[in-house]
Amino acid sequence: MSLERPWLLVTLLLVPAALGAYLLLARRRQRYPVRFTNLEVLGAVAPHHPVWRTHLPTALLGLALVALAIAVARPELRRLAPVERATVILVVDRSRSMEAQDVRPSRLAAAKAAAAAFLERVPRRLQVGIVTFSGDVTVVASPTSDHERLERSVATIGLRWAGYGGTAIGDALARAVELGRDAMRERGLAAIGSSPAPANVEGTVTILFLSDGRQNRGILPPSEGARLAAEAGIPVYTVALGTATGGGRPGGGGGFGFGNRAPDPATLRMIAARTGGEFFRARSSTALSAAYRDLGSRLGRAPRTTEITFAFVGVAALALAAAALLSPFLSPRLP
Repeated sequence: MSLERPWLLVTLLLVPAALGAYLLLARRRQRYPVRFTNLEVLGAVAPHHPVWRTHLPTALLGLALVALAIAVARPELRRLAPVERATVILVVDRSRSMEAQDVRPSRLAAAKAAAAAFLERVPRRLQVGIVTFSGDVTVVASPTSDHERLERSVATIGLRWAGYGGTAIGDALARAVELGRDAMRERGLAAIGSSPAPANVEGTVTILFLSDGRQNRGILPPSEGARLAAEAGIPVYTVALGTATGGGRPGGGGGFGFGNRAPDPATLRMIAARTGGEFFRARSSTALSAAYRDLGSRLGRAPRTTEITFAFVGVAALALAAAALLSPFLSPRLP
């Protein structure tokens, strides 16, 4: 919590001043019993209450003063809030090595389950696009807020068995950046006549990139894809899926990228670092799901400051009302 006008906390000095006045009045009331010459009568008519009951209304009044003093300083709370017109591009490796079972039940099955969990976590109005890649790149779903449709699209993702094999990380990243830039233009976030890669607005477009291998196909190197994302101001959150040894079923294929491969954390870490994103290492389906759940709680959101003066005013009002209602019962006067 922060304060818009912290210098107004000087009003807290009213609290010790009020406390001093209360103690002074309490000392004056101690002289009241001398008006009773018969102490037995005094003992009979004077109520016997615990000390805390006598001082509770005063404590509530002090709480109200403290709450009001903080309220005039305009307290603010900074928290993550959904960003209007936000877009996330999910990029999933679908090369043949994704059939490896070092991540149970398989790398691809774990990736699809994590993507579904991600869609459940993000704000419902968040636009999400899906790109898959092996040696070539495919846009499975253009950015949309229809999350049921996106879940069906995730379910249809399968391994790449025909055509180009291998892993084209740079090309996939460049295609995701292009989708993100298109989303910014469609939503009016790029000025007319701006450069081909308009500056991103905080939290508006992000890329979540998952791969289980190193680049061995494609036109653009990963560093070029990272440069394009950085120029567009789009952070890339990368996930390296798989164990260090690869594991699972042998697939063969040599240099064409088929079969089991260990992930390339160095390349994915470089992409995240150059674009202002984060790198995650997922050696199990549990770790992958945890990373996607965490990102689902953050992506599409940005820090926002909300004034919470009303909360402190409400506390002060309740404390004042309670003090007024309880005072006649907890601090009765002598006749």
